[in-house]
Amino acid sequence: MSRAYNFCAGPATLPESVLRQARDEMLDWRGTGMSVMEMSHRSDEFVEIAETAEKDLRELAGVSSDYAVLFMQGGASSQFATIPLNLLGDQSSADYINTGIWSKKAIAEASRYGQVNVAASSEASGFTTIPEQSTWNTRNDAAYLHYTPNETIGGLEYDFVPDSGAVPLVADMSSNMLSRPLDVSKFGVIYAGAQKNIGPSGLVVVIIRKDLLGKAHKETPTMMNYQVIADNDSMYNTPATYSWYLAGLVFKWLKAQGGVKAMGETNLRKAQKLYGFIDANDFYANPIDPRFRSWMNVPFTLADDGLNDEFLKGANARGLLNLKGHRSVGGMRASLYNAMPEAGVDALIAYMTEFARERG
Repeated sequence: MSRAYNFCAGPATLPESVLRQARDEMLDWRGTGMSVMEMSHRSDEFVEIAETAEKDLRELAGVSSDYAVLFMQGGASSQFATIPLNLLGDQSSADYINTGIWSKKAIAEASRYGQVNVAASSEASGFTTIPEQSTWNTRNDAAYLHYTPNETIGGLEYDFVPDSGAVPLVADMSSNMLSRPLDVSKFGVIYAGAQKNIGPSGLVVVIIRKDLLGKAHKETPTMMNYQVIADNDSMYNTPATYSWYLAGLVFKWLKAQGGVKAMGETNLRKAQKLYGFIDANDFYANPIDPRFRSWMNVPFTLADDGLNDEFLKGANARGLLNLKGHRSVGGMRASLYNAMPEAGVDALIAYMTEFARERG
């Protein structure tokens, strides 16, 4: 068997050692005679899996006891509604920053439950840059300030954490969670769909400051009420047990790599290598303001769009998979999440060099 380099934006590549361990434990987890998929979520065995995963995540991300860690279902998109239902409280409005498609989706969903003030937007630039915070029209009485640190589709990423003052800062970190060190204490809520840097799809991790619990609107569905999920250790109902288990294996893998500091150094090196090649070659281009280029998602175009299909066909033949850009922006996109080895970036650059030489 030959493993391909999977550049998919999500569900994304997972560490090979994690997949091998899951394979080895598939039929019999630690002598129980059961797969994790078959265990009761109330069993001592699964409770151990769940508690260890939370402990390792707290250690990796530096999450203090001031925060609850929730393992929920529905992916990050369900959080677009869950956030306003839980945080608006008696206030009727929240501030949002619009920097791309995922920001827009969050804004549209939140608008169903209260007033949304779009405090800043880079839509006029085609979402190629991020407005300086000094230009944002944020308010001191907002229920919270929401932003998307990394726009997966456009490849646009903040190089700073916004200063929200006393207003709780809420971040959709689906695509850059655990990719580098982070000061969690600056945030009220962090949420992240698992299928990029954490594990398989079906799971979303929510890190919420405990003083923000218990504020849900009375009509909030029980399964979307953060207080209920926290009070029940994320097991009010049957959780996504296997995704939770695999996330725990990924956390162990990250710790073995040296944690998020070491991972951040590797991720920066991977991104700089690919951007450096793109910038030095007239055949390829990246439209994003260099200051705000994503470490995780690198979009690029070819000098001739008519060659896109041929480029993808040649990439697939070489085991370089899922490089097609999102349908809304076209071109190509290489996602360089934690589990993408640097050798994968080297292989991609080698192919891009060959293709440009033959078709340029």
